Amino acid sequence: MSSMAPQDATMFWLSARTRNDLFLLYSFADTGVSTETLRTAVAARSARIPDLRVRLRETPGDLGYPSWVPCEYSASQFIEHPLPRADWAAVQAALGDLLATGVDATSHPWKLHVFRGVAGAPMRASDDELATVVVLQMSHALADGMRAAAVARELFSGEDMVGGAGRPSASGAASDGQATGRAVDNGAGSRARAAEGFAAEPGAGRGADRAADGDLFGIIAESFARLRDSGIAGAAWGAARLPAGMVRTAVRGFRAYRAQTELAELTAAGTVPQPGPGFAPSAVNKIGAAGVIDHRARMIVCDAEELRVQGWTITVVVLTAVSVALAEYLAAQGEPVSRLGAQVPMALSGESVSRNHYRSLGVELCTDEPDLRLRADRIAAALAERRLRAQHPLLSAQDRVTAVTPARILRRDVDRYPVDSVPDSIAGHTVVSSVYRGPADLTFGGGPVRCTGGFPALGAVMHLTHGVHGLGDTVTVSIHADAAVVDVDSYAGLLRTALREVAAMLAAG
Repeated sequence: MSSMAPQDATMFWLSARTRNDLFLLYSFADTGVSTETLRTAVAARSARIPDLRVRLRETPGDLGYPSWVPCEYSASQFIEHPLPRADWAAVQAALGDLLATGVDATSHPWKLHVFRGVAGAPMRASDDELATVVVLQMSHALADGMRAAAVARELFSGEDMVGGAGRPSASGAASDGQATGRAVDNGAGSRARAAEGFAAEPGAGRGADRAADGDLFGIIAESFARLRDSGIAGAAWGAARLPAGMVRTAVRGFRAYRAQTELAELTAAGTVPQPGPGFAPSAVNKIGAAGVIDHRARMIVCDAEELRVQGWTITVVVLTAVSVALAEYLAAQGEPVSRLGAQVPMALSGESVSRNHYRSLGVELCTDEPDLRLRADRIAAALAERRLRAQHPLLSAQDRVTAVTPARILRRDVDRYPVDSVPDSIAGHTVVSSVYRGPADLTFGGGPVRCTGGFPALGAVMHLTHGVHGLGDTVTVSIHADAAVVDVDSYAGLLRTALREVAAMLAAG
């Protein structure tokens, strides 16, 4: 049994107020193996993966953080979904329904959704090849995007899953949660080239609300601010009557305040880049008339070579395309904006007790620059500045405060956080989460993998998010949108065109 880190507990508590699960889609060639055989293989393989053998146990009264306790696999975690017609369009329609659901982490924090015999799936070897499409749904408390990708790699890697064979479980990599999104295959050729453009910007695939996408620690920071503003002298006077955790929080909160002051001084001196800019909300950041999110998903699957341009990462190419498509979409809706921004989750380096080990970067999309090559350069520079600031050691002081925040304080602030309203200033109009998920050597039921995708969550602030996921020589740009706010097909068409035109324009130079 292990106690959860505060960041992970925040994700769990938020899930009661907004959908924030992770959804990792993989499309495999369908070999015709029976579903029962696949179910048996998943049960056997998941038994060897530590992250898939736990559930969450809450602490009565939130006197402590929830814990991860052992849990056996249940047949109910493998769900085969019938389709009205077994084709790719029907799968994308069904995804909308899935994205509106959430797992119960206190029972089982993950499920596997399976669609069989799908015609017309992307990247198939031949026109008549059918696909088995699987979606691994995971509680955000269990993993961030990097760790989830590592878990999926364990579930689907090795030789034929049907025979239960394969490589030994790489539990160390899964526990670390960082290897899959960063490592570049040591061999030469396509595998190393496939990782190009993702290693620098590994993301975590989230984006629900301010606390879940742009300001994971915002809830916690408000608690620390109250401790600070109450007066250090008063905190010291009452320390003897406080639980040990409260004392540690007050002491580290004071250290975080000093670190924050020092960081502000370094920023003013130009030693550290400025914090990310705020943006006025746009039409894609407003709550729909009914106040209910209508989830829709689309996927644009590309050969990686189409988006690989010398001088820019794939992430920057996609961000530039998003800047074009979103600006055109808003203009067509009669609500153009002068400035656009995106939130780009960035995995942090080093060891962490948290399963969610990332920061979200607010990046200007530089739509005031008409030259797309110069715009891409400016976006890349803004991303580099945000990354440099996010990795500054002074920011780790707040992380150390987080580690000793009493559970009851954090739970209270999570419950009070305004996840159902849109503030006057936001960190970005959309989310672009980018993760390279490794070489295309995964199999399911004996069928090789063809592509992958993922769908960062929606919320009161975010009604349009993007996943950028590489697997082998393919890159998928996934769109998750609220149909009550965004015309998803119109936007997807604009983005598909923008991806093609931006890549061509950058390559032409």
